[in-house]
Amino acid sequence: MTFDSLALIPSILTALKEEGYTTPTPIQEQAIPHILEQKDLLGCAQTGTGKTAAFAIPILQLLRADQDHDHRKKMIRTLILTPTRELAIQIEESFKAYGRHTGLRTLVIFGGVGQKPQTDGLYRGTDILVATPGRLLDLMNQGFVNLSHIQIFVLDEADRMLDMGFIHDVKRIINKLPAKRQTLFFSATMPMEIQKLAGSILTNPIKVEVTPNITTAEKVVQWLYMVDKENKKNLLLHLLRDENLESVLVFTRTKHGADKVCKDLVKMSVNAEVIHGGKSQSARQRALNNFKDGVTRVLIATDIAARGIDVDNLSHVINYELPDVPETYVHRIGRTGRAGASGIAFSFCDAEERDNLRDIKRLTGLEIPMADDNPFPMKIFTVEPKPKTSHSSRPDTRHPRPSQTKQFFGKGTTGSRKPANYRSNNP
Repeated sequence: MTFDSLALIPSILTALKEEGYTTPTPIQEQAIPHILEQKDLLGCAQTGTGKTAAFAIPILQLLRADQDHDHRKKMIRTLILTPTRELAIQIEESFKAYGRHTGLRTLVIFGGVGQKPQTDGLYRGTDILVATPGRLLDLMNQGFVNLSHIQIFVLDEADRMLDMGFIHDVKRIINKLPAKRQTLFFSATMPMEIQKLAGSILTNPIKVEVTPNITTAEKVVQWLYMVDKENKKNLLLHLLRDENLESVLVFTRTKHGADKVCKDLVKMSVNAEVIHGGKSQSARQRALNNFKDGVTRVLIATDIAARGIDVDNLSHVINYELPDVPETYVHRIGRTGRAGASGIAFSFCDAEERDNLRDIKRLTGLEIPMADDNPFPMKIFTVEPKPKTSHSSRPDTRHPRPSQTKQFFGKGTTGSRKPANYRSNNP
């Protein structure tokens, strides 16, 4: 299937072709027709499956077709609510890219920066508003935002909203929306509270489920390093000496841990930056842009900050610390191997994290293979010797090379790539 077969208007098809994309991903193929029919939709999909385009493209078409609004003063007709500033910015960029020929306006608002540029944009008017909950409520309370004309409401990353404590804010915002509207609800996982929320705001929804929430990215090659906590820094530096680790996203559990890892790497002349909720918006955006542009090789992030990171050709993810919530592991390694692409994930596990590792294995149903090229093995951990084979068990760290086939997974992402799960005895 191509986008041409989805009954899209010429202005949107032209923009997609200018972006270089012709083939929709599974969630786009399934969701776009239902959204164009103005049905409520419940989407369960991991990040990186192309879901932003799955709702942005049909929303643009629906708004473009509706001429019964005041062109002199643009009213907010679509609201997209998302948990992080980074993700909000990326959604805005996607709407502007796909809708560049439609004449529709998109505005993003988020906290951590001065509000005047955002209130000026609201005064000028916008068709589509992308917002984080805190700043939206703040501007609503000040009288800058009027949601009475909303026709389409999108709640994106609902499970992350729950993790970040935004659910009550989300409910307050929903109470201000018109009862008659189209609602699109997206979440990577469906815990009970999220299911209850979906049931309360959706009307006879179409359910689209692309990847079960317990499934790790199929084309991500995973390796486990059992290592004492005090040697994690040395192991990370050892791995980063390999030039095949071209772009590396390193996960820590805490902001303090992220700062410490970054400081240690910079001391060893590794080009690294950090991104987490304790940094200013300008610092976070600068670090993210540097990483996307290849200026920075290593980006250290916490889980909350990383949910909105969408980087072309991210070669490696390193779990410096295993997450406390096993589902988070799936999201982390899914930052590479996005939307059918290949990638490599390394996970460090110390003695205190064995329970986390067990929970991850139980959730995914997979045994993460042990890497034998570990120069800092855990002192109290023993492994039965493996039978000798003709193949090396050292992880292949080479970045998978893109194939000639290109699929559309959202703005600025690549298509499927050759899996990097083979071994070679050649030097």
